Amino acid sequence: MWFPMAEATVTTCYRHPDRATGLSCSTCGRPICVECSRDTPVGQKCPECAGPTGRHKVINARQQFNRPTPVTQVILFINVGIFLLAYLTGRTELTIRFGQINELILSGEWYRMITAAFLHADPFHIFFNMYALYIFGPQIERQMGGLPFAAMYMSAALAGSAAYLVSGAPNVAIGASGAIFGLFGAWIGATYSQRHTPAGRALFRRLAILLGINLALPLFVARIAWEAHVGGLVAGLLIVTAWQRIPGRDSRATALRTASALAVGAAAVLMALLVV
Repeated sequence: MWFPMAEATVTTCYRHPDRATGLSCSTCGRPICVECSRDTPVGQKCPECAGPTGRHKVINARQQFNRPTPVTQVILFINVGIFLLAYLTGRTELTIRFGQINELILSGEWYRMITAAFLHADPFHIFFNMYALYIFGPQIERQMGGLPFAAMYMSAALAGSAAYLVSGAPNVAIGASGAIFGLFGAWIGATYSQRHTPAGRALFRRLAILLGINLALPLFVARIAWEAHVGGLVAGLLIVTAWQRIPGRDSRATALRTASALAVGAAAVLMALLVV
């Protein structure tokens, strides 16, 4: 599994020295440009390691990168639409009605664990989350498929809500941060497995630094539900770990990836209920 196709590094393609690239062959580790990259069921490969095109489906990396990501777009539109609706009708009313209030969740309003992920407090809040979705989401959706990606997003959101529920915090929590940290966790897991390649190792270090900064933010910024961040992050890591053990891209593999992602979300909610 190799999400970060478009990351740039100082290396150049071994076949085209004039082209800077962040891609590398998952077999031999040589840097490759988008024209030389061959996307196979076991990762990106150089033309030599990919072998004859008749052995498996080969997709040019530029074509892969340009493929649309409908689920990511729908999630973006829904979040932005609800945010605008909240500003027109009264953000406080929607927050009270659909935000995560742990006491009300325990009294039976379970829907709040997912509806809270589509509410945001202010323009900066939604901009940060939706920009992160735009950065981290499309590549996962392109490689894993729309259904597994949607299942990961929703399960990470649920895991974040479950972690906040366990904390017993009395404050109202809103935002897609749990789901976003789930995508972040998936990228961390994917790049960790590719750390033996120069591009994978460099990107993993950058993501680790970015993760450290984001996890440290609650120390300096008040009113951040860090529990949801941790819950979503752990869910993303677990989901991508399960995905890496499911080979292929056929309908069966898609179904297994979708089911495994949903299982992580369900397990998070069940564990939270057992704890509280």
